[in-house]
Amino acid sequence: MRVSTTDLQNAFGKYLSLVQQEDVIIVKNGKSVAKLVKYSEPDYLLVHEEGCGYRVNRMISLEEYTALIESSDQRYELIDGEVYLLASPSFTHQVVISEIAAHFYAYYKGKPCRSLTAPLDVRLFGYATKFEEDPNVVQPDIVVICDEDKVNAGGRYEGTPALIVEVLSPTTKGKDLAVKLQLYMRSGVSEYWIVDPQGKSVMQYVFTPERDIDRTLFVDKDGIIESSVFDGLAIRLSEMFS
Repeated sequence: MRVSTTDLQNAFGKYLSLVQQEDVIIVKNGKSVAKLVKYSEPDYLLVHEEGCGYRVNRMISLEEYTALIESSDQRYELIDGEVYLLASPSFTHQVVISEIAAHFYAYYKGKPCRSLTAPLDVRLFGYATKFEEDPNVVQPDIVVICDEDKVNAGGRYEGTPALIVEVLSPTTKGKDLAVKLQLYMRSGVSEYWIVDPQGKSVMQYVFTPERDIDRTLFVDKDGIIESSVFDGLAIRLSEMFS
């Protein structure tokens, strides 16, 4: 099938459906310039966030993940059997984390909960009853925990964070907005902030006890982000991005 760029723009959804049946050739000024083809999930695992070509032919097990991190100086996350290589954060990314962490430190000082920054392994297990049944290991930029008794003898946290903050970067944006959102929701996290330094904004997700989205809130650079879980925890975005 051949379509003009104008037709494609005006009916993109239509051609996304048709491409399941046949390839779509995009034509501009009478010349073929591109081809829209059906996407198929690859049968290999690709380490993301770094252009390193590490691949395996199947989903990785917890034992294999453990062997990987013990044999490497790199930082990794394991989500749904897929390994993600963590790239080095930018200066701006770290500045924003420091600003948020400072507010959190002041708020939680003397309280039973504690805020911590990466790198810290947080072991989540979705709807499963224990970690080994659905092992996921992440290193959130900032995590608030109220169950320190869930830190095991090896120093790994295996509980349910009350609040998680991820600061977006070009290499983590897709994962933070989709993959981690789903993982945090189904793992019982109460609240999730996605901070966008480039857009100077925060997307706040509040989850129900039944592990569904209760509500979302978008806060722009002139607003204030207020926690739905912790009374009085609020940060002006002008200070967060100062």
